Amino acid sequence: MDFPQPLKLSEVAGILKCQLVGDADMLVYGMNEIHVVRQGDIVFVDHPKYYDKALESAASIVLINKAVNCPEGKGLLISEDPFRDFNKLTNHFKPFYLSRDLIHPSAQIGENTQIAPNVSIGANVNIGKNTIIHPNVTIYNDSQIGHNVIIHAGTVIGADAFYYKNRPTGYDQLKSSGRVVIGDNVHIGALCAIDRGVSGDTTVMAGSKLDNHIQVGHDTVLGLNCLIAAHTAIAGCVVVGSNVKIWGQVAVSSGLTIGDHAEVLGKSGVSRSIEGHQRYWGTPAVPFNDYIRDLVAVKNLIKENRKK
Repeated sequence: MDFPQPLKLSEVAGILKCQLVGDADMLVYGMNEIHVVRQGDIVFVDHPKYYDKALESAASIVLINKAVNCPEGKGLLISEDPFRDFNKLTNHFKPFYLSRDLIHPSAQIGENTQIAPNVSIGANVNIGKNTIIHPNVTIYNDSQIGHNVIIHAGTVIGADAFYYKNRPTGYDQLKSSGRVVIGDNVHIGALCAIDRGVSGDTTVMAGSKLDNHIQVGHDTVLGLNCLIAAHTAIAGCVVVGSNVKIWGQVAVSSGLTIGDHAEVLGKSGVSRSIEGHQRYWGTPAVPFNDYIRDLVAVKNLIKENRKK
């Protein structure tokens, strides 16, 4: 997430009321999670296991819960609770805003786009030309929808990320400030849910087609011309390549990559990254030919044992 305007590191420290290490006049341009962080951004880390990853990332400022050696050219914000203070920055720069209008006055809707009854379109939404939005679709603030898109009834675009920290008092939500970006010529079926990014974008690239009842988690990227069948659930921070086919009732774990032109057959569970240009089946998903070979081997072994 970009700030409305760059701030000095000292100004950000003032908002959080925490100690800074480094150049107080360093400019801060935004804040992001580790997988999308850029130079000029703040990233947070609250576990020693991930200190090095955060300190060595592209982030210019690390919001951290322990005083450590500050890498050259970077700044530190020392916080008792980086998770809480990351939320504090989100609330400061991107506070929750509930639109009172079915179509917010700031929404931009392209020529020849058709909006059915009971559609809710939030603030700063941009919808392209020749798009069709069917009844009871909800499009949250800041979402971007391309040209020639079709979104069927009951779909929700831009709900919060499913991201929580387990505390003794219960689950604490990491606030979402990202967007959903839908490319041109995308079709989205009925009753789908595409969550916005925590700080970046959840993206469905041009030409992809989604069936009914599909979940796409925060910060996930679906590539060009993907075909996703019903009841598929894709967790957060997944990168799906272009021309990928995922058939019904497939589950994909978070943080994985699916290569271009991969095909995942129905009811599979993808629990590790998989290469492109292959068919996969099973839980955990393995190359289809390997799965069939193993099934045949097991059947032959059973037959041999029965003969004895």
